[in-house]
Formats: sequence, structure tokens, C-alpha cells
Amino acid sequence: MRVVFAGTPAVALPSLDALLASDHEVVAVITRPDAPAGRGRRTTSSPVADRARDHGLATLTPQTPRDPEFQGALAEIQPDCVPVVAFGALIPPVLLDLPEHGWVNLHFSLLPAWRGAAPVQHAVLYGDEITGASTFRLEAGLDTGPVFGVVTERIRADDTSGALLERLALSGSRLLVATLDGLASGECVGVPQPSDGISLAPKLSVDDVRIDWSAPANRVDRLVRAATPSPGAWTTFRERRLKVGPVRLDPASPPLAPGEVAEGRGVDGDRADGDSAGVRVGTGDGVVRLGHVQPEGKAMMDAEAWARGVRLEPADRCR
Repeated sequence: MRVVFAGTPAVALPSLDALLASDHEVVAVITRPDAPAGRGRRTTSSPVADRARDHGLATLTPQTPRDPEFQGALAEIQPDCVPVVAFGALIPPVLLDLPEHGWVNLHFSLLPAWRGAAPVQHAVLYGDEITGASTFRLEAGLDTGPVFGVVTERIRADDTSGALLERLALSGSRLLVATLDGLASGECVGVPQPSDGISLAPKLSVDDVRIDWSAPANRVDRLVRAATPSPGAWTTFRERRLKVGPVRLDPASPPLAPGEVAEGRGVDGDRADGDSAGVRVGTGDGVVRLGHVQPEGKAMMDAEAWARGVRLEPADRCR
């Protein structure tokens, strides 16, 4: 098929690469316009735009898909299908039926679970054991279109959203190509989503990922992993913001009050696996060990190095 690929961040690259290596003809890409990025806020093109440039592909970067000039350009290309991975903007109804096979979205959940912008983060946050990716045809509703295919993926106990999304991006890329193959041959037919099992996954804000140390330890663990790498879970220490990387549950540790910070080993002394003493923080029902933290204005660092630098005192608390 003659396709135009729509996507923006790095997570879309495995799908674009898979399509370029397939029998389908990628004639152009649609991506978000250049935007400020990084600490210096330098104007930067999207990862998909960069990859398209490497392959000499025409690139459409509308400020909005409602732009009449963009709509005219897409109509002139006459794609058979527009595969979509994390494009980042709503597609107006006037464009949805323009390609014969529509816009086929790769979504990183098992629909109808976790419809919305942050499905992987919500799957980790709520302790799902299994997730996956789905291909479906875009329609006016939020991730409501008929599903063409799915792949499943087990969520590991130490998975961050970033690590899980990397795996889903790879397996999902193969699913997307297989879906387009099936549409081209006429063997792939969309199946309406069931009306039960629907859950929503809105974008997590910075306020959403502030750590509540009175929550159970496994809830703190899931929140931090869900927010890694973005937007980054955080707390305050001595009234300054402190980002927190993935933690480890420490059931052998002496009890600590919620938010209480301490250094030292658990009651069992040296661990058999050779873990270092570590920095421990109390939660609502147990203790977690910090791995890496990021104080305001500094880079991410080992929690033990941070603790030595701040010289922990008995009254110190994360809040």
C-alpha cells in the first residue's frame, strides 16, 4: 500500500523503520512542528522528522491538522492508509475517511483498557500484570474505533514506563506492519470494542506524581516506576523539590515513620547479594530504599552520595 506515516516522538521510530523495511511504500510523514526541547530550550525537530530526513521522505508539519493547506497536501498525495503512532494531535473527521483504509493507530494498551494519552503509565501505576498494544481504526471518539489486532506483554516487577514502552514499541511495530498487510490483502477486519472493561488513561501531570509517603510501599513503588522517565516522581526534602528514581521494597528494614529518612542496613545486617547500606524512607506500611535522586538544579545522582552531601539529621523527612 501507499502510506503516509504520522508520528512524532522516538517511540514511533520502530514503527516507521518497520514500515520502511516492509513491502509498503512510505511516501511521506506527518509530524509535529519543530519545538523547544531540553534544558536550553533550543528549537528542535522531532525524532520522526529527523528519521524522515535521513530517508529523503517528504515531511508535513502542520501547526494543526485542521489547516486547509495541510489537508490539501494530504489529499494530493492520495495515501491508501495513514498509520499513526503517538502523533500528538487530534485528527479532524474530514480527514479520517480520506484514505481508503483510514488512519490505523498503534495504541499501547489492550483496548478498551486505558484509552487516552498515558496507557503505559497507568498500567504500571495500577499494578496490571499484563498489557500490550492494539491496532485500530481512528474515528471521532477517543480510542474507540474497531480493533484489527493485538499483542500482549507481561509487566515485570521492576518495569518502569520507559522500559515497558520500549518493548511495546518493538512488538507493536511488527503488529502495525502485519495489520497493514492484512488490510492490503483484505484478510484483516476490524472488530468493534466491547462496552465493558473501558478505562481511561489521561496524561499524568507533575502534581499527579508527587509521592504520598503515607501510602503503602507497593503504591509508592508503582507510582515512581510509572513516572519514570517522565514526568518524574518527586517529593520535598528540607522544603526543596527532590526527584526520585525507582525504589526497592525493603521488608527486612527496621520500621520508619512515613517520610522518615535514614541510612543503614536492615535488621538482617549485610544482605546476601551484597547490596550497599542504602538510603531508606518510611511509607504507610513499610520501608523503601532509594536508588537515584535528583535535587533541584542538579543531575540525577546515587542516593547514598546525595545523603552524604546533605548530612542527614534525625528530624529529616521527605514530605
